[in-house]
Amino acid sequence: MEDWQNGGFGLYIHWPFCQSKCPYCDFNSHVAATIDQSDWERAYLSEIERVSRETSGRVLNTVFFGGGTPSLMDPELVNSILSKVRDCWTLSNDVEITLEANPTSVESGRFQGYRDAGVNRISMGIQSLKDEDLKRLGRLHSVAEAQKAFDIARSTFDRVSFDLIYARQGQTIDAWRSELREALSMAIDHLSLYQLTIEQGTAFGDRYNRGQLRDLPSDDSAADMYFVTQDECEKAGMPAYEVSNHAREGSESRHNLIYWRYGDYVGIGPGAHGRLTLDGKKYAIDTPLAPTSWLQSVTEKGHGENPREVLSGYDQAVEYLMMGLRITEGIDLNRLSSLLGNEFTFKNKYLIEDGFISTESGRLSITGKGRPVLNAIIRELIPDN
Repeated sequence: MEDWQNGGFGLYIHWPFCQSKCPYCDFNSHVAATIDQSDWERAYLSEIERVSRETSGRVLNTVFFGGGTPSLMDPELVNSILSKVRDCWTLSNDVEITLEANPTSVESGRFQGYRDAGVNRISMGIQSLKDEDLKRLGRLHSVAEAQKAFDIARSTFDRVSFDLIYARQGQTIDAWRSELREALSMAIDHLSLYQLTIEQGTAFGDRYNRGQLRDLPSDDSAADMYFVTQDECEKAGMPAYEVSNHAREGSESRHNLIYWRYGDYVGIGPGAHGRLTLDGKKYAIDTPLAPTSWLQSVTEKGHGENPREVLSGYDQAVEYLMMGLRITEGIDLNRLSSLLGNEFTFKNKYLIEDGFISTESGRLSITGKGRPVLNAIIRELIPDN
């Protein structure tokens, strides 16, 4: 079995435009007064054709439209892209095609258009069920608009996920528990629940550096909110299958599982990343960040990629470790050793003895006790080069 087949094969399409830039966001997103979607269509279709020639014969498991705000894309553009995808690859029988949406760019006709194009899963950025917190987060929608958009999505698609952010300014543990219970009563099959992190280079990061981002919960309160999240979601039948993602059994995001299981994926669009196994080598691929630079590269050079990097076995092992330990199923120790070229050994046995990690059935995974300190555990597990 080829290495990439262990985790599956997916396609990520990056749409870089938003209506406004959220103050906490460090994604590659841009606000533009006008967007010629026909230029973007030509570039996306050209890139799909190019990469499909390198990966012919593979079965495509997932397609994910991320951003930015992909629900600003014309349904005709999404339809054109997915028609080209079907021409270029064989799609799996249970192909998952996800599109990220913001409540402000949702209306029933647009969603119907996405469904007709082949989209079968929506991931919605709601972020809060409190109007005053939505304003603080720089969101353009109200709670009422979010719930209306969610109802439209639910009536159009079988699978709908939405995101919430917790450990927000002024938020108490009891307030989060109440909001989370409301979210769980709305949820269909999947929730993404992220702890607010202050990223440098964002508006929130600048405010934090100036001492102007007040009322953030203490680290202890934020940790308590994490534990409340785990408890409430488990009680509701939506346990964590990844650090920030919760789902009913069988409803996990199959596209994101390709990342976490260290499969192969194509990344198309400005700032998109990919991992491709070709002729026995695994390549790390990225693209120009600026939308105009990426478009220009596709038009003038015939591709939208920066120079590819061949990943050594050690590099692949480290990436597999870092990605795979985020999910509850963990990683295959035999595969890890194979990537390393020698048997993986534990430098710190106390991680097993004290119950932070498990090594049952040939798999290495983080326990419930270890999950809150996941990053520290990963640092201790990374093997010497």
